[in-house]
Amino acid sequence: MNSDQVKVAQECAKLSAAGTINFGEVVGRLKNAGIERYHADYSRMETTYYTPDGGSCVAPMAHESALIAAAFSASQVEASVRQAQRGEIKYQQFTRQVLAAGCVGYFVQITGQCVQYFGRNGEIHTEWSPGAAGQREAHVESIKMQR
Repeated sequence: MNSDQVKVAQECAKLSAAGTINFGEVVGRLKNAGIERYHADYSRMETTYYTPDGGSCVAPMAHESALIAAAFSASQVEASVRQAQRGEIKYQQFTRQVLAAGCVGYFVQITGQCVQYFGRNGEIHTEWSPGAAGQREAHVESIKMQR
């Protein structure tokens, strides 16, 4: 990962925590910088950004840590995502809500056009980006082939 990509990743983390940039803007900036995915780890309070060539950088989360609920609620995570999409809540509030929903972290798959939210017992809730129907169908087909 080059220094420009590190700068973009750290800036996105900072602006997101401050509530001055929304999720779509974060994804756009990271994509334009050549970053393909990132992992927000609420247990470690850090976000790791990845490039296709295997590079990575870690940025500390700039918000208060809180207890993560024991039970994972995909419906509560989904409701928080919808609130954020409508602009009703910023990242700080979103984080508090998904922690209360038992989310231990999430992967934003920029090139895969989805976000995968994880519970502590292996639960996964996937949110697909608008227009990602082809990606979603390929994912479902991949799961079927593995069975």
